[in-house]
Amino acid sequence: MKKILAIIPLLSLFISCEKEIELDLENSAPQIVIEGAVTDEDGPHYIKLSKSVNFYAQNQFPAVTGATVTITDNLGNSDVLTEVNDGLYETNTIVGVPGNTYNLSVTVGTDNYYATSTMPKKVNLDSLRFERGEDFEGYEYYSIIPIYRNPSTSGNYYRFIASINNFTDDTYYLKNDTNGIGQVNTSPIYNLDYTFINKNDSVEIEMRSIDRTTYNYFNTLSQVINAGPNGGITPINPLTNIKGKPALGIFSAYTTQTLKRKVE
Repeated sequence: MKKILAIIPLLSLFISCEKEIELDLENSAPQIVIEGAVTDEDGPHYIKLSKSVNFYAQNQFPAVTGATVTITDNLGNSDVLTEVNDGLYETNTIVGVPGNTYNLSVTVGTDNYYATSTMPKKVNLDSLRFERGEDFEGYEYYSIIPIYRNPSTSGNYYRFIASINNFTDDTYYLKNDTNGIGQVNTSPIYNLDYTFINKNDSVEIEMRSIDRTTYNYFNTLSQVINAGPNGGITPINPLTNIKGKPALGIFSAYTTQTLKRKVE
């Protein structure tokens, strides 16, 4: 985890519910961090609760134990999660279905937190394509192009997670359907560092169809990361859908699928 993210512990995602909180990096009071999701894969699903630390503190985030965590959906189903480890809460019955809306409720002592996310319809990841190129020094690299067709309606957002030779890249690769409604994607997800993707490498790509809230969260998070410790962006908390008492993190509902291919 890069030092710029020391304000929050991350796992690895609106307009009216977005909020942006600037931090006193040295003396900010601890805030609860809520992270978790419901997906279209078989459960259980997890919610992680912890406390933030000062920006310059070590990346050791205290777990929040003894909370009451509940997830409901728009069909009337309700699931009270079980704490299976310190600060880690597991679903028992809730099922992730594309198109359904999921509501998270967290109670810690007398403090209440809420979040809502609607799981998008799944956009199929058809295949992976690799494009060979050379940098200005003549070194060979490969870019990764996920092949999928955007739906004919707007408002589609995606997050891609890449693993190269079983090593997971922690970069946040995000896409939306701007200028591509109803079109097949032909642009790569790798735009910065091509050099570590080589011929014969094994590449695994997970594609998540996410809602706008989750997209905005990871987009702002990515901007902070890319600014670096000496960059021009003042470190702020990523935009969040957590409401109630001030909090950090994201609750999302998304579909997921994975393809694996060798670079040839």
